[in-house]
Amino acid sequence: MPFIRLLLLLALFSNSYYLFAQKNDSTYAEKLGFPKGAKVVILHVDDAGMSFDSNEGAINALTKGVATSVSVMMPCPWVPGFVQYLKQNPSIDAGLHLTLTSEWNEYRWGPLAGKAAVPGLTDSAGDLWHSVQEVVSHASADEIDKEIRAQLDRAKSMGFEPTHIDSHMGTLFASPAFLQRYVRLGIENKIPVMLPGGSDSIIQEETHAPNAQIQQLQAIGKVLWQQKLPVLDDLHNVSYDWKIPDGIKNDDKKLQAYKTQKYIEAIQSLKPGVTMMIMHCTATTAVFQYISDSGPTRRGDMLAMMDPAFRKALKDQGIILTTWRELKERRLNLKN
Repeated sequence: MPFIRLLLLLALFSNSYYLFAQKNDSTYAEKLGFPKGAKVVILHVDDAGMSFDSNEGAINALTKGVATSVSVMMPCPWVPGFVQYLKQNPSIDAGLHLTLTSEWNEYRWGPLAGKAAVPGLTDSAGDLWHSVQEVVSHASADEIDKEIRAQLDRAKSMGFEPTHIDSHMGTLFASPAFLQRYVRLGIENKIPVMLPGGSDSIIQEETHAPNAQIQQLQAIGKVLWQQKLPVLDDLHNVSYDWKIPDGIKNDDKKLQAYKTQKYIEAIQSLKPGVTMMIMHCTATTAVFQYISDSGPTRRGDMLAMMDPAFRKALKDQGIILTTWRELKERRLNLKN
């Protein structure tokens, strides 16, 4: 059965699948061979390649901290430096942070496919749109497809074989048509797709997503699983919204303590299953403030991943850390 037709059928019958999933209480972690009841976590760093500071923060979190995975924004100017690092360190778990927006005001990037090929993805300056809503309003699914394929092609041309794909600012989840192209890209290229298709407890609690959306994610998760790709049980994607108190933004010690405590509380609340926790670790320099005002949030993420207190909390909570590479290998080793 053609993929798109299968995906549409599963979406139409997602209510039936949801009822089935409720009866089958095994997590994807358990199906992948982890112990029953295990809390398995990917500590994932977004936005590598965006800037020099982003690259340095990701490397610190991965090598001096406990982060286990990272993804790269291929249209951005500091990609060559990070890809060179990956070639020198091939064990790093690195995927593609498929990028369809350019959100900052004075630091921009355009589509790799070129404005002529994807005019609906660009603003008047030829850069990607600032917001997700602008992408949904202007871009077609075919243009989305051309651009994400161009980003994968650039990675492979540079000698970078991604361990997974995910979505910058969640743009590929903002439209059913976009989501289809995203999932198809992963299936056709046998690359794991970041998609929470299990219990989705955090998503329901934090975003109050309608049941219909949760059911559709679970139905698509079944498609990915049938295609021999791993599936997440849940996604923790709220750390960017944690408000940093003004009085600690410029104090590394206090900033680290604040962010570390927030992450400890987060892992304490996790349910069994495979959960991906997203962060934006950045080694901010004096230049970063001219890119974004998110510096304290991003620096706090890096400091938390490097904090021995967080490492200890992971051990105390019995958290099993993993990577996309390991999940793919476990899925391929299963007989069905």
